[in-house]
Amino acid sequence: MRILVAGGGGREHALVWGLAQEGHELLCAPGNAGIADIARCIPETKAEDVDSVVELAVETAADLVVVGPEAPLVAGLADALSERGIPAFGPSAAAARLEGSKSWARDLCDRHGIPQPWSRSFTDVDDAAKFLASYEGPYVVKADGLAAGKGVTVTPDRETAISAVRACLEERAFGAAGSRVLVEECMTGPEISALVLTDGNLVLPLALAQDHKRVGDGDTGPNTGGMGAYSPLPWATDALRESCTELCVQTVRAMAAEGITYRGVLYAGLMLTDEGTKVLEFNCRFGDPETQALIPRIKAGLGGALAACAAGDLSGAQLGWRPEDCLTVTVASGGYPGPYPVGLPISGLDAAARIEGVTVFHAGTSREGDRVVTSGGRVLAVSALGSSLEEARGRAYEACSRISFEGMHYRRDIAAMGVSID
Repeated sequence: MRILVAGGGGREHALVWGLAQEGHELLCAPGNAGIADIARCIPETKAEDVDSVVELAVETAADLVVVGPEAPLVAGLADALSERGIPAFGPSAAAARLEGSKSWARDLCDRHGIPQPWSRSFTDVDDAAKFLASYEGPYVVKADGLAAGKGVTVTPDRETAISAVRACLEERAFGAAGSRVLVEECMTGPEISALVLTDGNLVLPLALAQDHKRVGDGDTGPNTGGMGAYSPLPWATDALRESCTELCVQTVRAMAAEGITYRGVLYAGLMLTDEGTKVLEFNCRFGDPETQALIPRIKAGLGGALAACAAGDLSGAQLGWRPEDCLTVTVASGGYPGPYPVGLPISGLDAAARIEGVTVFHAGTSREGDRVVTSGGRVLAVSALGSSLEEARGRAYEACSRISFEGMHYRRDIAAMGVSID
């Protein structure tokens, strides 16, 4: 197939890399320095520019368009492609509201009995402040819309929570995404990522993964877009895997009951609480960096499964999985998730990739002449396969030690819990 992948981050590099293993002809818009080594990149076409992506798909006679990021899905890219007769992997704008509006997703769960934390939504600072004053912390404040993983504040301090509300509603720190805020129950327990492919009826579950959201070791510091992930989870039981899949099935059926066909990948961020498994968040696309820990484990069937979702019939799709574990470490720019510099030269990429089982996925990179330089907050996702989680972890961190750019940082404890149980 001739496949166009829309996006230019680490998730898209992993998808392009996985599809390249199957011999598909690949284009990527806009792509990045790493993707350019295995696909034709069109840097002038941004994934968020719906019209441009559609025209590119038409001009190149793409057999399938795989939409990576959430923003173009929420903006209706899959709908626009379908209107031109181009198969698109990714949900419609109506279905992408599951990620595009956290309050809408919470209401859906309420209507259909999908377990989740209690929550209240607000558009007025004073109303939110009064509610926060009505109970003891810890407090969770979330921007309702798309905030690139940064619109969440978890704090034991009420004044900090109120400041987070103010940042959204008054200071517009997240633009339109923060025009409504959610105040939610602060749940405790391990977080896991459950992803399924779906045609709107059938689901094909992927392996469970675990992300690490906080910027610092020991889950300290502010939330980020994700600082590392691993898969599979050695401590996950068959019963847990089945219950996670069932929650995803329940969500797809809830959407269908309301007249919305969800096609693509459904990501459920789940928390294992003392009261059972509850939905922390939904994403309408592949997770990042979970994708970088999942795709290297898929040995066959990826392109066919994505095309089957787009066609609305997953009945014959199968994925072949490698037995190895995979661990991914995010290498970030100095200052991330706050302001960070760009244009810094990166060294050691080839040396890192020479380690057995290692693939270095580019996230925020670009090329200046013969140099690869930083262009984003999360710069690289270093993934490693191993016969055990401990071996994969050792390879990934050895690869990270060979990479260098000014100010780079990464967590040193990805999958520490998994290794201790493995």
